[in-house]
Amino acid sequence: MPFLLIRQDITKMQVDAIVNAANTSLLGGGGVDGAIHRAAGPRLLAKCMTLSGCKTGNAKITPGYNLPAKHIIHTVGPVYHDGQRGEPILLASCYSTSLRLAKEAGCETVAFPLISAGVYGYPRADAIRIAAETIRAFLTEHDDAMTVYLVIFDRDSMDAGRAQFPDIASYIDDRYADDHADTVSQRLIRANAAKAPQSKQKAPKKESAPNGSFAPMAPMAEYAARTEPIFVSDAMASLEDRLANPDESFSEMLLRKIDEAGMTDAQCYKKANIDRKLFSKIRSDRDYRPSKQTVLAFAIALQMPLDEVRDMLGRAGFALSHANKFDIIVEYFIEQENYDVFAINEALFAFDQTLLGA
Repeated sequence: MPFLLIRQDITKMQVDAIVNAANTSLLGGGGVDGAIHRAAGPRLLAKCMTLSGCKTGNAKITPGYNLPAKHIIHTVGPVYHDGQRGEPILLASCYSTSLRLAKEAGCETVAFPLISAGVYGYPRADAIRIAAETIRAFLTEHDDAMTVYLVIFDRDSMDAGRAQFPDIASYIDDRYADDHADTVSQRLIRANAAKAPQSKQKAPKKESAPNGSFAPMAPMAEYAARTEPIFVSDAMASLEDRLANPDESFSEMLLRKIDEAGMTDAQCYKKANIDRKLFSKIRSDRDYRPSKQTVLAFAIALQMPLDEVRDMLGRAGFALSHANKFDIIVEYFIEQENYDVFAINEALFAFDQTLLGA
């Protein structure tokens, strides 16, 4: 049941259903509506002519025709006036009604555009927030596996999303700049070091005997007494002992933490925005090697403090770094004790980073 924000051309997505931001006639128009009609071909228009239009906030479903998607769900978003004429309710209804139709049609993957945020004038930041809240609520209420994409195609929408997170921008600047600042003095030091002639190291003088001849090498017995011998068989035995008694793996730590938190498996992977099939692989394989995004998604779902997050990352071979904006953003939310994986993903998407979870 993951919910993901992506940048993509919605007409090229290979999903069970794409959602069309249509007008009330359903006969095509500009923007996403026109692009979908052109890509689907003339049979879509012929089908839509039989549907008698659609009311604002409602949705109707057709085949995908020439599109990679099997179905097209047509929904009519509200024209924005001042936000006081029922626009938020109507916009949320577009998403919830479309999701219900997708579920009835047996869809497992659905892609939405940002409804009403084009010529209908809905403020982009508010449109993103309503879309995310409505989709998240639907996925939380339904146990059936469904992956929902919110497709953001234009840079304006990205900038609007980023504007919602000024505190994160400042947090990133503080930490990223600290680790990557290159001061004038540092540059001068490097420049002078590069110009300085390389001094040749003198070879150490050999110790000579009183008569001028070189001193003889120490006897082998004396050398052996100075060092403790290491035998290959001993090293191999030590390695075998370590391999026979490895530390707790990522998978084992995850399952232990789920039990300690009193959560069910389903509660955990849903909060982590992780697909059920992926969780099954992790549960069945002690040595499963997850991605960094997957590890952090589970850490967020389990509301771990930073020290435990670092521990879990280490068991999967990863670490948090201030050289990585993705890491800085996730760390910011953990420090703020905000463990909402969807809110974190909105911020990651706004700053053009990989998302947590699936």
